[in-house]
Amino acid sequence: MKDDKEWDLEPDFDSLMKNEKKHEWISEPRFKKLFNEIEHGLQGVMGKGRYEWVDRRVFDQVFDSSTLLAIHKLMQKGDIDTIEYPIARGKEAHVFYATSNNGPVAVKIFHTTNAVFKSLAKYIDGDPRFGGLSRRHRELVNIWVRKEYRNLKRMRANGIRVPQPISHFKNVLIMEFIGEEQASPRLRDVNIENPFEIFSQLLDIIAINWQSCNLVHADFSEYNILMNNKDIWVIDVGQAVTNQHPNAEEFLIRDITRLVEWINRQGFEIKLTDCLVRVLDEPVPKLKPLPGGD
Repeated sequence: MKDDKEWDLEPDFDSLMKNEKKHEWISEPRFKKLFNEIEHGLQGVMGKGRYEWVDRRVFDQVFDSSTLLAIHKLMQKGDIDTIEYPIARGKEAHVFYATSNNGPVAVKIFHTTNAVFKSLAKYIDGDPRFGGLSRRHRELVNIWVRKEYRNLKRMRANGIRVPQPISHFKNVLIMEFIGEEQASPRLRDVNIENPFEIFSQLLDIIAINWQSCNLVHADFSEYNILMNNKDIWVIDVGQAVTNQHPNAEEFLIRDITRLVEWINRQGFEIKLTDCLVRVLDEPVPKLKPLPGGD
């Protein structure tokens, strides 16, 4: 990347911000001092950190004025020391490897200008925890972050391995980092020696989530499962809704269907109806609560 013509000069904070019209606000005196205070923590995303990556498009897409203000607050609180490089990216958010006084963390930054969030309103409307709140885009993004934070805490309280939520502000969510310096791989990216055992554990997770957490993930798939050694971790729980949501059963059937399709691609012949009975009617194990749950 550094050999690309876009990167023929060593990037710095001022040039990154001033070279785009949408970043002209950085030159205003009221912002300049504020961001001088956090420049050291953004060396990684500006291509000047310990890690060999840099992508101007990522910086321009993710780090607008609102986001940098939120990061400033979280750095001042001590929740983040540095933000280094992206470990996952999607339509709604980028996730970065970051450091803190307590070790590595994952920083999930939701895009504040992405129209895709309009399609996600269906996961908020009907959730009694967030009724009557504003549906303007920026507020919708902030609600989504709070929703993911609360879903993580509820699932951990019932023993489901999800990243421990640490802090959040505006469109930024800080969580436990799963992995070493590299994030743990997704289920779809690993070879599984015992697929039926993994399937059974995943079906239990769906059942516990439904019966004990009163939640449905609503996007449960091999893309949102991490394999950390032999442990299963569930991620991307922002769209999870309570079982009181008008579409909760539809989302549940969709989640179970995806899991059945996955295991059957491994050479098995599992019936969807049997899995539905397991999730809805059979007793679930009571797991030990994990730290950070409530």
